Order: sequence, then C-alpha cells, then structure tokens
Amino acid sequence: MTHTHGKAGISATGAPEQMPEAAAGHVLTRRGMAGGLLVILSLLILFLPSPYVIETPGPTQDVLGRSGSTEVVSVKGGQTYTGSGKLLLTTINAGGLPGSMVTNMEALLGWANPKAMVVPREAIIPEGMTADEYRKQEASDMSGSQDAAAKAAISFLQAKGYQTDGIEITMHVDDIGGPSAGMMYALGAIDKLTPEDETGGRTIAGTGTIDEKGTVGAIGGINLKLMGAKRDGATWFLAPKANCSQVAGHVPDGLRDVQVETLDQAYKAVVEIGHGRGEDLPRCTVDSSSPSK
Repeated sequence: MTHTHGKAGISATGAPEQMPEAAAGHVLTRRGMAGGLLVILSLLILFLPSPYVIETPGPTQDVLGRSGSTEVVSVKGGQTYTGSGKLLLTTINAGGLPGSMVTNMEALLGWANPKAMVVPREAIIPEGMTADEYRKQEASDMSGSQDAAAKAAISFLQAKGYQTDGIEITMHVDDIGGPSAGMMYALGAIDKLTPEDETGGRTIAGTGTIDEKGTVGAIGGINLKLMGAKRDGATWFLAPKANCSQVAGHVPDGLRDVQVETLDQAYKAVVEIGHGRGEDLPRCTVDSSSPSK
C-alpha cells in the first residue's frame, strides 16, 4: 500500500513526479513571452526622450579669420593689421536643448564617453523654455557679448594711447550663441587694430565673458573647450581665473593653460606667448592647488 506525504507531486518513494510535457511547454512559453516583453519594454525605455543634455567639444573659430564669407571681427574707420597666428574662440556642442532631443540610450552612451558631459536639462535651461525662446536668448547673449567686447577693446586701446575716434568694430560668427566668447572677440579686435604681431604665429585658444570694463568672467563646460582647443591645434589656452577649479586636472597633454582676470592680463599673456616668454605666466594647473600669495 502506498501513502501520500501531504504534498502534491511527491510519490511514496520521495521522488518528484514528472510534469506532463504539454504543461512544461506552456510554462516555457509563458516565460519566453515574459522575457520578450521585458526586452521590448527595455528597448522602448531606452529610446524614450531623456531629461538630460549631452555636451561635447564643439568647433573652434579663429577670431582673426572669417566665418563663412564674413570677417569675424570687422573694423571700419581705422587702420587694420594682419598677424601670423590664430586666436581661437571655443564652443560646446549640446544635444537635448529645446528643439532637439536625446534618448535615454544616448544619455547612457554619453555617461560612458570620457569626452562628453551629461547634465540635467533643468541645470542649464529654465523649465518650460521653448526652442524659439532659447534661440532668442542665445542670440541676445551673443550680441551683448560682442557689444561689450567692442567697447572693452576701444577702452583698452584708448588707455594705451591709440586714436580710436571714428572706429567702428563689429563681430560676426555663424551658428554660435551665448556670451562666453567675449574675451576672445576683444583680443581679436585689439590684434587687428595694433601693428604688433601679438601671437607670433602661435595658435592661442581661450574662453571667458567680458564686460565693458574688461573684466573676464567664468563660463561653463571649460573642460570640453580645452579638448576642442587641443583638437584644433592650439598650444595655449586662456582661462578665466574663476574657472581654475574646473581647469585643473583637465588640461590635455601639449596644451598649456594661462589664468586671466582682465582683458589687460589676457592681452599681455598673448604678447608674452607670441614672444616665446609664456612659461612664467600664471596657470590654473599649478596656482589652483598652491597656497595663495
């Protein structure tokens, strides 16, 4: 006589009873369907819009050259001069701004990319800002930066004894917005209006806002701009002193940073670099970690 042990599927000998083949097939089918649905849902989530902005090194622009068919810095009413080097403004490419979209998949890839930064959108853009509002804001910031750069350059030249009556300076660059090119615009204007070959044939990049008094201000994403400068051939980089904590540890090999706080300091740095005397200029990569003097 056989006896059950109070649990279904267990024989008197203690061995599990075999599940019918049809039932086993149904279980496997259900598991397969569940796994397939999970894969599909995961893929859908990966391709949904992400609440992040992905920033990467953008193009540079020589402010002593042309953007398209137009001079980046144009001067009317004064003698201009041509130097042998380049002064590069630096930029950032950004995906996920109003009017564009990045997916969760792209955000994940951005986190894995050492040459990219993934930033919450609300840290950069006010909530609810439309694509049109964003474009207008960027254009306004760029226009204000160019106006301030022109006035700062004129004030600098006047302080050095140059005649500036009747001189009109305008700036133009395609497809770039924001205020961070102000310092480089001002340096470009000064370079064009002075007979000295300040750059001495070197390629000098930089970034920083400028006001009419010539004060250089902090900007965002400077580590990416350092990468873009190195990629496009710069060997020197002028950085706002206020950004030194973000510069230290992020300067690519072959690129030397110089910290500046004013247009006067930036101009003197360009001249020193152009004359081969740049090694003694203050740098973020040393001064940011050294005791203040």
